[in-house]
Amino acid sequence: MNGLLFALAIVLPPRFTPERVRYDRRYRTLDKYRFIVGFLAVPLAFYALFVISPFLQAIYYSFTDWSGGPVANFVGFDNYQKMWNDDRFWDSLRVSTLLLVIAPVLTLVLGMFFAYMITSGGRHRRGRAIAGVAGSSLYKVVYFFPQVLSVAIIAVVWGRVFNTNSGLINGGLDKIGVDGPAWLGGDETLGLISLLIVISWSFVGFYVVLFSAAMGSVPQDIYEAALLDGAGRARTFFSVTLPLIWDAVRTGWIYMGIQALDTFAICLVMVPPHVLKVTPVFLYERFRDGQYGYATSIGVVLLVLSMVFSLIVMRVGNRDRIEY
Repeated sequence: MNGLLFALAIVLPPRFTPERVRYDRRYRTLDKYRFIVGFLAVPLAFYALFVISPFLQAIYYSFTDWSGGPVANFVGFDNYQKMWNDDRFWDSLRVSTLLLVIAPVLTLVLGMFFAYMITSGGRHRRGRAIAGVAGSSLYKVVYFFPQVLSVAIIAVVWGRVFNTNSGLINGGLDKIGVDGPAWLGGDETLGLISLLIVISWSFVGFYVVLFSAAMGSVPQDIYEAALLDGAGRARTFFSVTLPLIWDAVRTGWIYMGIQALDTFAICLVMVPPHVLKVTPVFLYERFRDGQYGYATSIGVVLLVLSMVFSLIVMRVGNRDRIEY
């Protein structure tokens, strides 16, 4: 009988629940979780419909020969076998992996450096253990400015900057009698360096703001104690600031890695196809050629690579949480 009453209590409103069940400790626990599930049901349903469902469909189509029509024949692992034997795919994946490794480190190091200078790089002021440089709020706006620009605009502008004949860089080198290299003219290393510069320039402002906010939440008492112990700026950063903002650094590391893997528009617009390709551009070309099943299998590989990267960063960057 009690089991039947508890089963009814799951769907009945509290005021219609019998008193001997309503005041039971197990029912109060059930009611708490029912309240939470009630609030999460609609958002989770939308998430499953618009996020999880497309992922599952993409995984299914990666095992078919779908070419955009109403028919998609199941072909098993043929697309993945074709990908395994495709040298062009491996070339693009090599470039994307280099970006995945180098771009987050470069961007996050620059972001932490600028953020630390903004929040702690100024002269010591009366009553404050540390202080930012003058005009730090303006610097945050300047650094964040590339985030509000269109990616296509960024690619076009930087493409002109790196232009061999009339670009800003080579034009400046010509003024001092130095022949500038062909940044985007055919050398893969120079093309990769150019791409890294643009990616870091585009995203570093976001991490300056993110790390500045994290550093601003560190209590001043901790910095005062470090200064009393004779710690300099470098020692304070590595022994105090970095451990206390590590959660923000790890989150930024994962996010920047995903952004580096998704370098599609910048590479497509700025870098000529014969110089280098990233995997998203290779995927786009397969869609353009009508090889939808094959392109979808490449997308699945990118999904797996993103998940593996995130798990590695979470595992390697895991530290004991510091409470303050």
